[in-house]
Amino acid sequence: MASSLTCTGMIWALLSFLCAAASCIGFFMPYWLLGSQLEKSVSFGTFRRCSYPVLDESRQTTVMVEQCGRYASFQAIPSAEWRICTVVTGLGCGLLLLVALTALMGCCVSELISRTVGRVAGGIQFLGGLLIGSGCALYPLGWDSEEVRQTCGNLSNQFELGTCEIGWAYYCTGGGAAAAMLICTWLACFSGKKQKQYPY
Repeated sequence: MASSLTCTGMIWALLSFLCAAASCIGFFMPYWLLGSQLEKSVSFGTFRRCSYPVLDESRQTTVMVEQCGRYASFQAIPSAEWRICTVVTGLGCGLLLLVALTALMGCCVSELISRTVGRVAGGIQFLGGLLIGSGCALYPLGWDSEEVRQTCGNLSNQFELGTCEIGWAYYCTGGGAAAAMLICTWLACFSGKKQKQYPY
C-alpha cells in the first residue's frame, strides 16, 4: 500500500488524529465546569449539563435529578456566550477532525497529500485550533448566568469561579487545540512528498 506522506507526515497524521480526538471528546463531555447544588455534584459543558433541579410537586420541594443531557433547545443554553462558544468550538472541532481523517487517508492513498496540500491542511488546523481557543476564552463570560451562580454558591461572575472549579474536559479541549495549532500545523508543512513530474 503506497503512502503520500513522508515519515514526518506519518507522525503528523497520528498527532492530528490524537489532537482532534482530544478536542472533540472534551467538547462533547459536560465536565467543563464542576460545582454542587443541594449537596449534589453538578457539571456543565457548553451545551450539556449533569444534575439539574426539578420541582417535586408531591412534596413541594426542589430535588436534584442526577442525569446528564443536552439542553432542550439551543436557546435553553444558559447564556449567549455559551451559545457562541458551542458554535465556534464545534466548528473548530469539525475542522480538526476533517484534517485528521484526510491525513490518515494519506497514509494509505498515494498522491493524496502533496506538499501544497499539507501546507493548506496545516492552515486549516491552525484555524480550527484558533476557533476552539476562542471558544475556550469565551466560556468564562457565561459564568454570570443564573444556573451557574446557583451551582457556584452565588459567588460566580465573569472570569470568577466562586465555589466551582474548571473540569478536565475544558483542559482536554483546549490542550488538543493548542497542540494542533503549535505542533501539527508545523509538522503539516513537511508532511507531503514532492509530486512526481510527468512528461506529457
